[in-house]
Amino acid sequence: MSSQLDRLPRALYQAAQVRELDRIAIEDCRIEGFALMRRAAALAFAALLEKWPQTRHLLIFVGTGNNGGDGYLLAGLAKEQGLNPELIQVGDHRRLRGDALRASEFAARKKVHATPFQRELLLGTGRYPAGHTVVVDALLGTGLDRSVSGDFEAAINIINDLPFPVLAIDIPSGLSSDTGNILGVAVQAALTTTFIGLKQGLLTAAGVNVSGAIVYGDLDVPERVFSGSNSPSPAAQRIDMQQMSRLLAPRLRSANKGHFGHTVILGGDYGFGGAALMAAAAALRAGSGLVSVITRSVNRSGFLASQPELMVVGTEDPEDSQGLAGALLEKASVIVVGPGLGRTEWSRELLNMALKVQEAREVPLVVDADGLNLLALRRGSPEEPVTARENWILTPHPGEAARLLDCATEEINADRFAAVRQLKERWGGVVLLKGAGSLICYGPADRRQIDLCSEGNPGMASGGMGDILSGLAGGLVAQHYGLENSLRIAVCVHGEAADLAVQQAGQRGLAATDLLPFIQKLVNPAR
Repeated sequence: MSSQLDRLPRALYQAAQVRELDRIAIEDCRIEGFALMRRAAALAFAALLEKWPQTRHLLIFVGTGNNGGDGYLLAGLAKEQGLNPELIQVGDHRRLRGDALRASEFAARKKVHATPFQRELLLGTGRYPAGHTVVVDALLGTGLDRSVSGDFEAAINIINDLPFPVLAIDIPSGLSSDTGNILGVAVQAALTTTFIGLKQGLLTAAGVNVSGAIVYGDLDVPERVFSGSNSPSPAAQRIDMQQMSRLLAPRLRSANKGHFGHTVILGGDYGFGGAALMAAAAALRAGSGLVSVITRSVNRSGFLASQPELMVVGTEDPEDSQGLAGALLEKASVIVVGPGLGRTEWSRELLNMALKVQEAREVPLVVDADGLNLLALRRGSPEEPVTARENWILTPHPGEAARLLDCATEEINADRFAAVRQLKERWGGVVLLKGAGSLICYGPADRRQIDLCSEGNPGMASGGMGDILSGLAGGLVAQHYGLENSLRIAVCVHGEAADLAVQQAGQRGLAATDLLPFIQKLVNPAR
């Protein structure tokens, strides 16, 4: 787990909610807006010096709003400390008002040199030595709701071309604080300092690419700003392994395998047996008492050679394979359908088996990969319709989510938070939208909850990771952790296992099965 992310608050907010938190602090708690701006600038300046203590020169790009005001104040503080700050003013600074105007006057009193922005501006040579210069982005802040254009777009491009590290104040300019999408162009920050409310867009989608390390400060506002009767409820919650490990109860000494459920994996069509095998291995490492696989008969010898603890039923066995499979499903505590399933007639038959058992016995399902794609195909089918169900977990990546919602993948990525809500509303159950900053949506309509997992790393962009996750989630459901908590734990264990694996060997070349030893350790937290 990143110690930097571990220090961040759990409550995540949208831009409008943060503005409301600011209003409560200023109007209800009687904290002067300019005082909050000074605290923000001081926090940002302290974070800058902590990360780059060799700094001597600052190039501070300031806009015309309160984000620019933060930059002006930071410039004045830097001048007081004997540094050499220079302000690059973008936009018509005759429009400065209120606290931002006061901040610019403070910088002027400190005799900070200011230069109006010009597109042909040449920086980064001569008097700005590499290793001693930092760029500060105080251009646009959180209120941006349209694509960046004009001088602001040009300024962001110049910032990104400079050979110096960048501190973004509150949020990298050009990044949507609500969705994590880049609105045309965005500053590529190495460090972002953010205040009062942690913006949800910093932790998902493109936000994780442009924010760098994140430092949060509540600016010493009273707790009632966040918890008062008129305070906005967080739009989402951040979850991580530290939090989820508390849900993993120790086992009784008298326990036997019957107490920890029976996970049945359905999948592994010709050429895709490894997916079902990885899901089964993950269910075992998660602690499922028994794990069985219904798959192509050709897979049996390989499965048992690799994982002899499994029970394997082959669908082409000379015996009454349908009867054997049906008997196995009758004993299932949870059914995981999708790993290596494919989209053939055989695949559809296995999915049908799982859906019928769920209807008859209310057995929970974990549906992944081609299980999701087949569900999407069946939704509009008059012969085999599938409606929303509450007793399942769905784990799509953006492409699968688009098929489930009958839209383009670009629409999913445009607003991941809205997409995961739509998936929950259309399909029910507990829904995961995979990706950087994976999102989980659950709960009744009047208490809908979105969790964002801050674990994981780019090394997980390799085949088989989703199969490990589906088996892990199934193994936890089998142990009676419930659908919501099983998925929340599984996503955090999955990401943290990958983080631990890359500590040993790096991100490139990380294989899905590299996570298995760490999964077993993580589901057995020290007490």
